[in-house]
Amino acid sequence: MESSAASYRFVARRTRGILVLPQHKQWLTKPGGKAIIGIDCRSEPASATAVPATLVALDSPSPESQVKLALEPGIATITLNRPERRNAMSMAANARLFALWDQIDDTPDVRAVILTSADCGSFCAGMDLAEAARAKAETGKDILDLLDDPFYERMRRVRVPIIAAMTGHFLAAGMVLAANADMRVGLAGTSGAISEGRVGRGSPWAAPMVAMLPLAILMELITTADMMPVERFHQLGFVNYVEPTPDAVRARARELAQRIARNAPLSVNVGKAGLLASVALGAQAGGEESKRLHHAVYSSEDAQEGPRAFIEKRPPRWQGR
Repeated sequence: MESSAASYRFVARRTRGILVLPQHKQWLTKPGGKAIIGIDCRSEPASATAVPATLVALDSPSPESQVKLALEPGIATITLNRPERRNAMSMAANARLFALWDQIDDTPDVRAVILTSADCGSFCAGMDLAEAARAKAETGKDILDLLDDPFYERMRRVRVPIIAAMTGHFLAAGMVLAANADMRVGLAGTSGAISEGRVGRGSPWAAPMVAMLPLAILMELITTADMMPVERFHQLGFVNYVEPTPDAVRARARELAQRIARNAPLSVNVGKAGLLASVALGAQAGGEESKRLHHAVYSSEDAQEGPRAFIEKRPPRWQGR
């Protein structure tokens, strides 16, 4: 963000940090926390109140262009679209992705999500370190303190399965997004890494990966920060499929999403929740929680529709209830 920029656009969202305008020692929004869109802060009435917000220059790409959403029957495709920055995550992109998970959870027709990126050699190269450095210089705060969802944990609570279609290398935040997905398709010849050790950062988000990779392998990834070939991740079961081209990666992810979307949505969503409960709670407690969650499946209309469609030799008409 250049200090000479004449005007700014606020992106409305909740956050713990307040970025500081170089000429004005606070961010201004109207009372009630509503963001000022496309208005020069210096002309805002003095009665405005300072509250946390996110700022981007007016000439910066919009959050919607940095993280795109496409909807089709049963499937939502989210595309990280910052190829000029190797799809590194900006603050605006983080806020946009955080908001999209709520939108998807509020859209019953979505039964599977594909998370992919613009082709540039990297699925996601991590956070935007240049932006992080500017934020630190202007606010004195670490970039993680300025984000609603610094480790993309909201992604792990999305009701439907998420498939990461990784069309390039995946490291740092790219590895976070891959790990927080439910299934992964990788590009042949690419690599992934938990690379925070190279730049003095940390990886507390990697703790859930003990259920995804052998501990010794995970320990090596964290302590060496070395790149590991996607083929090795595939051998270890972290990656479901490896494809030869970015288009083939997306095609495989789409085929997988279509197979998910044809099934009873309650069975799919509760099945996912039950498995994640077992990871979080352990096999015994997780199994009990899974049985509790499945009560809604067994008592649903879809539980009657499936057998009825089989007997009548027709495709089932799922209601999701």
